Amino acid sequence: MDVPMQDELPEIPDGDLSFAGSIIDKAIEHMTNKHLNSIAIASALLGGALGVLTRTLPDDVVVGILQNAIESVESGEMRRNAGKDHAGEA
Repeated sequence: MDVPMQDELPEIPDGDLSFAGSIIDKAIEHMTNKHLNSIAIASALLGGALGVLTRTLPDDVVVGILQNAIESVESGEMRRNAGKDHAGEA
């Protein structure tokens, strides 16, 4: 399967990714402070993200985005950044 190239993805307006990431950071902080289970938090965020993606992008592009995420986990990239906030990264 071909993973979509960055230029195949829709343009993200300046500041939108950073702003959305900061909102997600605050939501995670709030849920953590309420002592919600970390897997519940992550599952809810992932489900919401997939919902947004599938409403706005073709399935093959969503699959490509997910494949990029899988490759980041498999390569150890996400572990190397453990403890770092990843919201707003794409």
